[in-house]
Amino acid sequence: MKQIMILLAAMLLTACSKDSEVKAQTMTQKMYITIDGQTQAVTLVDNQATKTLVEKLQQTPVTVTLNSSGGFEIWGSLGFSLPTNNEQINAQPGDVILYNGSNICIFYGTNSWSYTRLGKIDSLSESQLRTFLKAGESNISVTLSLSNTTGISSVHSNAESGVYYSLNGQRVENPNKGIFIRNGKKVIL
Repeated sequence: MKQIMILLAAMLLTACSKDSEVKAQTMTQKMYITIDGQTQAVTLVDNQATKTLVEKLQQTPVTVTLNSSGGFEIWGSLGFSLPTNNEQINAQPGDVILYNGSNICIFYGTNSWSYTRLGKIDSLSESQLRTFLKAGESNISVTLSLSNTTGISSVHSNAESGVYYSLNGQRVENPNKGIFIRNGKKVIL
């Protein structure tokens, strides 16, 4: 009985130490993936590849074209290389992986290969991942960034119809000669 208790204690310690190793490898830095105006957060792991990627993304977001492959991932060239730390990985849905140092793979299924782990998309189910990643499609435009903003997609005016505005956007009651904006169009008087 004493041996069984010691064995159980050893197993518990081993399990706890593996959990803490995984947590220690996670960065607080987030990366954001935007596809067709939808943005999802990625929790990055702490390795040289992600540190180099973050340095690159601090300069400017990176847009890549990815394609579905094998029924489990979208992948394509980053256009630059990152340091590798390849290990045999059983990639799961949501994993963001570096392949051959210059290709990014984002998984909506599973695969086992020698990869460098970059991170994991936060809080999407496998079904939601397939939709977000456009599983099965080609030429998917994907933007990687450090910001959760995706830009202005449209502008709506609440200007009154028939009213004149100056070029600085100020309302003009009695326009004289000059260039004005009326109903969203340039007008010369």
